[in-house]
This record gives sequence, C-alpha cells and structure tokens, in this order.
Amino acid sequence: MVNPVKNIQRTAAEYRQMDKKDQRRFWVDGILNNALYILMVIFIIYTAFKNENFLKPGSIVNIISLAAASLPIALGIGGCIVLTGTDLSAGRVVGLSAAISAALLQSPDWANKIFTWLPDLPMATYIVIAIIAVMIVGSIVGFINGFFVAKFSLHPFIVTLATQLITYGAILMFFMSNGNNGQPLSGLSDTYKNFVTGSMIKFQNNVNIPWYVLYAVIMVIAMWFIWNKTTFGKNMFAVGSNAEAANVSGVNVFKTTVMVHTLAGLMYGLTGFIEAARISSISQSTGLNYESDAIAACVIGGVSFVGGTGKISGIVLGVFVLRIIFVALNFLSIDPNLQYIIKGLIILAACSLDMRKYLVRK
Repeated sequence: MVNPVKNIQRTAAEYRQMDKKDQRRFWVDGILNNALYILMVIFIIYTAFKNENFLKPGSIVNIISLAAASLPIALGIGGCIVLTGTDLSAGRVVGLSAAISAALLQSPDWANKIFTWLPDLPMATYIVIAIIAVMIVGSIVGFINGFFVAKFSLHPFIVTLATQLITYGAILMFFMSNGNNGQPLSGLSDTYKNFVTGSMIKFQNNVNIPWYVLYAVIMVIAMWFIWNKTTFGKNMFAVGSNAEAANVSGVNVFKTTVMVHTLAGLMYGLTGFIEAARISSISQSTGLNYESDAIAACVIGGVSFVGGTGKISGIVLGVFVLRIIFVALNFLSIDPNLQYIIKGLIILAACSLDMRKYLVRK
C-alpha cells in the first residue's frame, strides 16, 4: 500500500534539490494543472458571501441530486473519451429513453395515454419492463456507434452525429404516434415517480434526498469495478492509449470498442429512465445538449481526449464541480443566456489545460 506521508516527504526532498527556476516552474505547473479547482473554491467562497443560502442544507442536497441525475450519462460518455472519441448522440438517446419510460409508465387512468393498448399489469411490473426497454434501446444505439467506429475506422464525431440525427427523428415519430400529435408526455404513475424521486432520506425543513441518488451511487460502484477490476477495463485503457499496440498485444480492438460504446448507450438509457420521473413532463427537446455537460464534466475530472487516461472518481468530481458552478450562477442571478457562454468557456479551458498536461508529459 502506498504511504502518502512518504510520498510527501519524497516530494519535499526533491523540491529542495531544485534550483530556483525549477522551483518556480514547479509552482506554476501545480497552479495551472489545478486552476479549475482553485477557481472553483474561490467561486464557492464568493457565492456564499453574496448569498448565504448557497451553503444551506437545501442547496447542498439540491447539488447532490442534480449531480446524481447527471452521473450516469457522464459515466457512459467517459469510456468513449478514454478511446479518444466522443458521443454526440448521448443526449438524444436520453430523450428517447425518457419518452419510452414515460409512455410505459403513465397512470392507467390518464386520459391522454400514448399506449392505450397496454394490459392491466401492476405498475411495478411496468417499471421493470421500462428499465429493460431503455437499456436495450440505449445499448442498440451504442452498439451501432461502436460497430461503425470499429469496423470502418470512422471518427466517432461523424458516427455519433449521424446517430444523433437518426435518434432525434425516431423521437419525433414516437411523439406523433397513436394520435399524440407531438404533445408532451405527462401523467406519470405515482409509483414510478416515488421509485425514482421519492424521499430516501428526510431531513428537517422538507429537505429530502431522492432514491435516484442511491441508484447513481450503485452505478458509480459498478462502473468503477468494470474500469478497474475487469479485463474489459484494462483493454479499454490499452486501446485508448495505443490501439495498434493493443492489437499486437492480443487485445480485440473491435470487440472492446463496440463494448465501450454499447455500455455507454446502456448508461444513457438509464439516465433517460431517471430523467423522465425527475422532470415529469417529457417533450421532444428532452435530452438536448445533455452530452455537452457530460463531456465537460469528464474533461474537468481528468478524462483526457488524448486517450487512455481517466478515473471514475475524476468523473464524479467533474460532475459535482459543474453542478456547483451552475447552481452558484443561479444564486448569483446570472442571465441564463450568459450561462451558456460560461459553460462553453469552461469546456474550452478544461480541454486546453488537459492538452497542456499531455504536451508537458510528452
């Protein structure tokens, strides 16, 4: 086991042996490599000073809940980034999965049910059916992405852009089916909403932690195990670092690439299942640009676009950092339109710092 005290002592000893120029570079590199986190701490302190409600229990629980809702899609897209790729279809897969979940789990007595032909079964049965359905749908889209990337050596940007459009077309057709005429899907079953957004832990002053926070924790643990304790995880990092070298070493690059994208699609499907219950009214625009937040969170958390680098703990940290920033912007009453500009600047800064680390190592 690594002894952190010995590591600190060794680092301090190495620092004392540096000349002044190297010592300055040491501090500059340390500040630049952790600039986003340093700025975030300053931002939190400033926000708390401007609005004392920011650090109250209700606000903290809200940040935890928002982060939990965003974690599954980030965990999925993180694997694609490890392979030096990305996934532009993620948000639309979330939207399609949310629509499917809502359609299956509308209240039996709801007047505008889209699936009027469903048999009278316990709602718990339909919850299981919905989970299986969204996992299958997400996995199919992910499989298609991985197949075309691996089989034809197409760039993930192009492949996922195509499947993004295809999935969005499927969403529009779905909302027009059975006489729905594009209307939002609502009237969700209370059983479904309680299963996802019901109170897992209750505090005073009506502060509640919903059940989907627990589901997010379970998914984090599962993905950590897959990334760190399985042959598949090791192969994923090997392919991301150098696909040709991995192939020579006996790694099935095609299979690994397809499995990474399929697993990502499965996570998008579960995100949609949670999102439908969380927002209660699902429209054609549900899931729009969700992938941009997920990509930003992964990059902030240290998942590198150069490939072969990333940790589940980093993704979790990145998701929380992003949510803290967005919630803080609302507490500071920043114009919602300006928030898009800030989000873009965060992504640009995170990618620039990530590339800088890569060039320094190289």
